[in-house]
Amino acid sequence: MSATFGGRTGRQGKLSQWLRGRRPQAAADDGGREALLLAAADAGLPLAPAAHPAPGYGCSCDRVGCPTPARHPVSFAWQTQSTTDRAQIERWARHQPQANFITATGMSHDVLDVPLEAGREALERLDSAGVETGPVAESDDGRMLFFTLTRGTPEDEDEWWPCELDCHPETMDEHPGLRWHCRGSYVLVPPARLPGDDGRTIRWVRGPEHALPDPLSLLETLTDACARHAAAEPGHATSAWPLRH
Repeated sequence: MSATFGGRTGRQGKLSQWLRGRRPQAAADDGGREALLLAAADAGLPLAPAAHPAPGYGCSCDRVGCPTPARHPVSFAWQTQSTTDRAQIERWARHQPQANFITATGMSHDVLDVPLEAGREALERLDSAGVETGPVAESDDGRMLFFTLTRGTPEDEDEWWPCELDCHPETMDEHPGLRWHCRGSYVLVPPARLPGDDGRTIRWVRGPEHALPDPLSLLETLTDACARHAAAEPGHATSAWPLRH
């Protein structure tokens, strides 16, 4: 993603662009954003720059009718670009002060992604049972994200498959239940801003300083909560087994 340079053209615009490339722009907040991103990287979450909200189509990318505004990586090479290197993340954060960031799943961690109300119910039950939940994020678009260790690649590939075989970001609304982000997928990592004039965000409920748990320690409670959530929503159907995205 490139910065906007006030529509300047020619030598003056190129000079301005070069200078801005040499000097970090002012941060979009008081420094908390960069600290949170570095904390996520320190916890082993590989990061890469993502689009951010913008007027008009709601996304900073050039795609007309972007299906996932401000929710997708900037580069098609996001899987290889994603990194936990602090110096690289500092450069991205300072030179792209409006950017959201994604974390690529299936490398060191997965994400169990559930409807917000189901997630809150499950979180309360897990706490009552003394189960360590690890990092948890909450989104104003109605989802809760549970960050876990990755299952990795099993010896029997027939028992595991890439997320992309189940659904893509464009079809996520068709799957209101639990989504398991593993190989080939990503989620926005807090702090992130969502499109709209109401200041919607994605934020940590429990930060990345919490150790990543085994996903199977959370799965039964999350699927049960999702099943109850789906039953309470007429017209919504969900699979008894989570979709891997």
